[in-house]
Amino acid sequence: MATFIANMIDAETGSDNRYDFEGPDDLLDRTPVRVVRHFMEIVDRDLLPKEHIDYELNAAIKNRQLGVVTAMGSMMLERGGEIPFLLMISKRP
Repeated sequence: MATFIANMIDAETGSDNRYDFEGPDDLLDRTPVRVVRHFMEIVDRDLLPKEHIDYELNAAIKNRQLGVVTAMGSMMLERGGEIPFLLMISKRP
């Protein structure tokens, strides 16, 4: 297992948060969509355990040279509401 960093910016409020999370060593070798899915499963299960979230992904790209996945989309909260986001995921040095 390796440690990764996710920087998530809330496009509506401008707030930004950094999350450290664990994942398989080869996580960044996977498609950008699968990398985001892994992180969102952790958000749903561990970071927001009292509220189920779903998400819509508008774009996800990977810069292989820098080892960064960048994604844009929206999180949908179970209680209602949408949070547009920009997400960057990389391996923790």
